[in-house]
Amino acid sequence: MLSANLKKIRDRLWAHADSDQTIQLYTVIDAARDESIHPKLLESKIKGVPLFRGDKARELATVGPYLILLRRDEPFIEWLLNNGWGSSWGIFVESHAALNELKRHFQTLLMVYDEDGKPLFFRYYDPRVLRVYLPTCNESELEIIFSPVNQYFVEGEGGNSIIEYSRANGKLAERIIQLEMT
Repeated sequence: MLSANLKKIRDRLWAHADSDQTIQLYTVIDAARDESIHPKLLESKIKGVPLFRGDKARELATVGPYLILLRRDEPFIEWLLNNGWGSSWGIFVESHAALNELKRHFQTLLMVYDEDGKPLFFRYYDPRVLRVYLPTCNESELEIIFSPVNQYFVEGEGGNSIIEYSRANGKLAERIIQLEMT
């Protein structure tokens, strides 16, 4: 059973998808955040794919990021919100893109390079990272990260709010919805 706050989050996530059947809601969830995530992904009837490829996908299956297509009333949503909200398990994404198109997009964001050209994993799917990163982006960087994405939804610090990120006229738009403290 979802609390009033978690129902508010679920309703906010599906606000556009409920009125536009072409909009899909996804999560990018980080299996490294909790040991219960990977087994739950395996036992659920959800449609999801690992973002790592090839040997990396096999080696890091229990701790890697997964892109998951969500359906409003499936039991996985209740489990995810009840257990993961406020624990930085991942981000939510609203998009018109199909699962495989979005997967390819998110795979391109997994690696970044430092000043010396050294490759580094970019954990954009951690809400603590995305909250800091998006406000620093210029217009062309926003175009890259938002390319097939309408909106990103992340938990606010401590899980006391939901933050919606979108683009308006090439700039980042941010909307914070406070949740009631319980």
